[in-house]
Amino acid sequence: MQPEIRKIVTFDEETLIEGYRAAPRPWRMFAVAAVVKNPWAGRYVEDLSPEIYAYGPVLGEILTARMIALAGGGDAIEAYGKAAIVGLDGEIEHASGLIHTLRFGNHYRQAVGAKSYLSFTNTRGGANAPLSIPLMDKNDAGRRSHYLTVQFAIPDAPRADEIVVALGGATGGRPHHRIGDRYQDLKEMGHDLDNPAAV
Repeated sequence: MQPEIRKIVTFDEETLIEGYRAAPRPWRMFAVAAVVKNPWAGRYVEDLSPEIYAYGPVLGEILTARMIALAGGGDAIEAYGKAAIVGLDGEIEHASGLIHTLRFGNHYRQAVGAKSYLSFTNTRGGANAPLSIPLMDKNDAGRRSHYLTVQFAIPDAPRADEIVVALGGATGGRPHHRIGDRYQDLKEMGHDLDNPAAV
């Protein structure tokens, strides 16, 4: 059982000036999305696992390989995330099913050497619906400079019986980050950062 992929779309953005000031180095955010036929569209299916277990590894491998090629290697990706949009004849559960499985996400996590979980969105929409992929630092969930969102749309997807599945990444955080990190807030609130149980 293989996913029926209609198209693969790549998004790549390079920012040279942010906030009227040159970035210290070009700041890239990018994504790869697969437009897949929804095998459960238009009906209620109790057990989604056969397709999830069959599609997850294939989609994870394809999208991860393209992300690594875009970045020039897994080490170049500092922030990462995933997302899915299900078409109007599907359930949010269908979008969730294709991205919330280790068989999908582990390809990406391992390829970039990550410790953090993959941040995510799963939504429903029609063609040209905005695909928003939230990103976070691949090794430090409290590093706010890397709280980012890759956003783009595919004019003809998802169709009612499709799901768009995507991975996103960035080569760094916001160029002029100056709002601090979670740790500073926690310290100001009196939390003992050397004792994780106290936070």
